[in-house]
Amino acid sequence: MKYKSVFDIIGPIMIGPSSSHTAGAARIGRVARDLFGREPKWVKIHLYGSFAKTYKGHGTDVAIVGGILDFETYDQRISQSLTIAKEKGIKVQFYEEDAHTDHPNTARIRIGDDDGDLELVGISIGGGKAEIIEMNGFELRLSGNNPAILVMHNDRFGAIASVTQLLAKHEINIGHMEVSRKEVGKEALMVIEVDQTISEAQLKELEQFEHILQVARVVE
Repeated sequence: MKYKSVFDIIGPIMIGPSSSHTAGAARIGRVARDLFGREPKWVKIHLYGSFAKTYKGHGTDVAIVGGILDFETYDQRISQSLTIAKEKGIKVQFYEEDAHTDHPNTARIRIGDDDGDLELVGISIGGGKAEIIEMNGFELRLSGNNPAILVMHNDRFGAIASVTQLLAKHEINIGHMEVSRKEVGKEALMVIEVDQTISEAQLKELEQFEHILQVARVVE
């Protein structure tokens, strides 16, 4: 694993005893909230490996829910996130899973409301860092450490070029990009990490393209 600076190794300021089990978990929850785009009415959290064994003692449960409530890793309210979620009428369920995963700190989160739902899989990789490795069945790699956009689109020629050309028009630099699809000619997913946050107006501009099905963003 390569780190950009000493601060990546030390990890962020956080609430809780473990950067992997609290700060990393909170990042996973917050990315889920960013991608869903609004406060959910229900949350189902499946925990695997070390997360499943120690989530109550290490604060993984309150960290993930705190992230879903859009709290920063250093927000003192994280310790009360389960109570706050209940007060907001958000139904939260935890599941301890026995299935083997490639990474010991793995969480599968489903969040939703009356208008839709979203499922993602995240791993906490140490030092308060996390990666999203799956969303709605699409494999991806998203750090959550940089601004990003996720573009669901029809798998057709010119789709990628139209998105990158729009970003270039607005002088938005791409730091990392990948595309995945389940089947040729069907739905595909672009994951683009950028150097500055995409504005709401730019998101709406992207949504106007005929081949674009859905656009979501992750704010740094």
